[in-house]
Amino acid sequence: MSHYTFNIADILTAMDFEALNEMQENAIAAATENENIVLLSATGSGKTLAFLIPILQQIDAAQKKTQALIVVPSRELAMQIEKVFKQMRTGLKITCCYGGHKREIEENNLIEAPYVIVGTPGRLCDHLRRSNIQTDDIKHLVLDEFDKTLELGFQEEVQFIIDSLPNIQKRMLTSATAAMSIPEFAGITEHKELNYLTGDNTPEALAIKKVLSPDKDKSKTIFDLICHLGNRPTIIFCNHRESVERTSQLLWEQGIINEYYHGAMEQRDRDAALSKFRNGSTSLLVTTDLAARGLDIPNIRYIIHYHIPLTEDSYTHRNGRTARMEASGTAILILGPDEKMPEYITEEVETIELKGAYEIPEKPKWVTVFIPLGKKDKVNKIDVVGFLSNVGELKKEDIGLIEVKDYSAFVAIRKSKATHAYTLIKEARIKGKKAKPEIIKQQFLNR
Repeated sequence: MSHYTFNIADILTAMDFEALNEMQENAIAAATENENIVLLSATGSGKTLAFLIPILQQIDAAQKKTQALIVVPSRELAMQIEKVFKQMRTGLKITCCYGGHKREIEENNLIEAPYVIVGTPGRLCDHLRRSNIQTDDIKHLVLDEFDKTLELGFQEEVQFIIDSLPNIQKRMLTSATAAMSIPEFAGITEHKELNYLTGDNTPEALAIKKVLSPDKDKSKTIFDLICHLGNRPTIIFCNHRESVERTSQLLWEQGIINEYYHGAMEQRDRDAALSKFRNGSTSLLVTTDLAARGLDIPNIRYIIHYHIPLTEDSYTHRNGRTARMEASGTAILILGPDEKMPEYITEEVETIELKGAYEIPEKPKWVTVFIPLGKKDKVNKIDVVGFLSNVGELKKEDIGLIEVKDYSAFVAIRKSKATHAYTLIKEARIKGKKAKPEIIKQQFLNR
């Protein structure tokens, strides 16, 4: 057996990291010495590298067969892990499997077996039943964010997946919840536990504050709060999809540009909302707990709990979107007249006083262009930059963040240059294919 050879320093360079953190180093060492690892670590602490590097250490590069399977609770987390793996520049194939897009695309990707598969329980079960995944050589299993997987009710699917893998030699289970009991079907009996959860799970750089809403309807309070905070990157968490859309629309009607995001949206709309938030086309995202895990959105300054989280876990994961990687952040709870601080918040919490009339935050300087061409069309970021520069007459500083997916691309361009650029590019081609670009408007304007 010839293990895949790689240099961790090269991977860190490719990802623009200086070094592994203590948790990652210890997890990698423990995975070498133990068959079963349970890694308890907070959201945003870098667990993905902690299980991807041990996978690479076990891969036999000479055997072009699937050798590792990563099971995750959400499509966003699956896509994020795939992105990290590709950033590592190993040259090894990974395939991402999740609901919400065509199964046939994944089936084609599975014909030539990838070394690693990452996916959600339902879609993985579908492929296993159709014999699209060859399981004999899968020796490494990762159950990432397993607490969330159980919380979402995927027990039967995960049990079916594990029962379908006859030759597992290494298991790693990750969780951000120490109190989770591990079901027997996971096959993790004797194991090495690495617990990096602090007692209160609150990062030192995270400040907790509250705002008192005089009315049960918190819409005026959230409007005043957003105006008070300004246009810093902010996520507003609601407990229900309907509340997300209603809150987003109310803010939009009052002149505050924002995007909403929840699980019932079409995949393209979800991708667009996140891209716009990441690239600065909006600084405000209204969402359910779907956005509490697995999303790659750096530099979030404020987390607003419009609704009090239903569980302490939910509270922890929401807050985990900010104060990441040594950055500071603030979590703010909005309390109605009949609401009290949850019992699990034991520290003294400062009250934000909202007084007087505030100005509406400055509008974003960027807009997002959608291009229905991507990696599978042999289009990359350099092609998009060339297209916008040469055809759209945009300067480098007029082009913002570019995200190229399998079949589409999202790119931020300076709003002041958007109209002129769009008239030049709307009928143009990229690599001989009609680009068909469109400027993505806010969701409620599309109805």
